[in-house]
Amino acid sequence: MGTFEITIIASCAMPRQPAVDFITTTANSIDGYDVVQTFGIVRGIVVRSRSLFGSLGAVLQTVRGGNISLLAELCERTRADAFAKAVEHATGLGGNALIAVRYDATEIMQGVSEVLCYGTAVRVAPQLRSSSEPLPR
Repeated sequence: MGTFEITIIASCAMPRQPAVDFITTTANSIDGYDVVQTFGIVRGIVVRSRSLFGSLGAVLQTVRGGNISLLAELCERTRADAFAKAVEHATGLGGNALIAVRYDATEIMQGVSEVLCYGTAVRVAPQLRSSSEPLPR
């Protein structure tokens, strides 16, 4: 019974972290979490080209001026796909978080672009105590 009471007291004293399957950040750390294992750099690479119809539509939108929605949608979709591949790579290694996330894009040839999403795959766990609290003696 004493053990049961200690468990209840300990669990009531610990702050609750929201349940999240996977955490990503551009920062090098995640507030409220400790990195317990580092798996290294992971990446997601997507190479896309514009279709003939997409290129013609973009040219017409360019003449009109303003946001070129056809290209903006293509860029968003490409970045999202690269991000998803990086997360998939991290989870495949056993990570539950991706820190220091960055993007890079390169035009490989006219009309063909590569988008790279990369970061550091890690396993994190909620902090049991605040970093400002002194260690027990």
